[in-house]
Amino acid sequence: MQQGNGDAGRLKGEADEPGWEVDPDDDWGVAVIATVGRQLKLRREAKGMRAAEFGVAVGYGEDMVYKIEGGKRIPQPEYLDKAEEVLGADGLISAMKEDVAKVRYPKKVRELAKLEAKAVEILTYANHNLHGLLQTEESASALLTTRRPSLSEDELERAVAARMARKEIFERSSAPELSFVLEEVTLKRPVGGKMVRRRQFEHLLELAQLRNVEIQVMPTDRWDHPGTGGRIQVLKFGDGTAVGRMDDEFGGRPVSDPRQLRILELRYGIIRAEALTARESLAFIEQQLGET
Repeated sequence: MQQGNGDAGRLKGEADEPGWEVDPDDDWGVAVIATVGRQLKLRREAKGMRAAEFGVAVGYGEDMVYKIEGGKRIPQPEYLDKAEEVLGADGLISAMKEDVAKVRYPKKVRELAKLEAKAVEILTYANHNLHGLLQTEESASALLTTRRPSLSEDELERAVAARMARKEIFERSSAPELSFVLEEVTLKRPVGGKMVRRRQFEHLLELAQLRNVEIQVMPTDRWDHPGTGGRIQVLKFGDGTAVGRMDDEFGGRPVSDPRQLRILELRYGIIRAEALTARESLAFIEQQLGET
């Protein structure tokens, strides 16, 4: 790792920012980061600064500067802010932050987040793990570490960050109506150990207090319901359209045809009716917390 002068201190390198590589299969992401890197390089050179000198000014090693300018690494927001200040770019570099932030997360997650951001109502049934929108960062990390083949540290960090970014939906000024039905097993499985489970239960209780959030639990002894085939999710939009999917229906593909959506909504409606009420579910989660 390169060192700067006494004022600059230790300069950041790849080890300090795992998970910020560009996904080579994400064509749009590759194009965005290549464009941003090219603009940074042109402005640095126009300023008459060498890469090493610029790196010291923004707190990064020379190698990282070259990788960012070469479109090999995604610059953090702080890097762009410092570059804006050092290069005097009149806001042009800062204007890139929004697109760069989107590239930070995998293409599949970005597409899902876009749909969730537009939805006015989301219906979700989870029969294996807690829905990603409900998970704490610790729970998400613990679940993702069980994947096989195993994720690298960079991949794990990116996946957790992407899942947590979707939780911004709870802070939207026009937040959608959110309905979650969770199989009892998703609360009984000891994901991450005692303290992780305790914080997860506390988080669920906090979310359940939001006026636009309803959490219900499906007891294991109620097996005669139409959710045994897998997860169900339906997202409804302000213009009256919707999109949904279920693991064992329509090949697991997202559907938008009203006739197909009717099947998913019918199944979800029966599942909600068979599950504990929101009040009963709250008491159930509080009981799990007390026993942890």
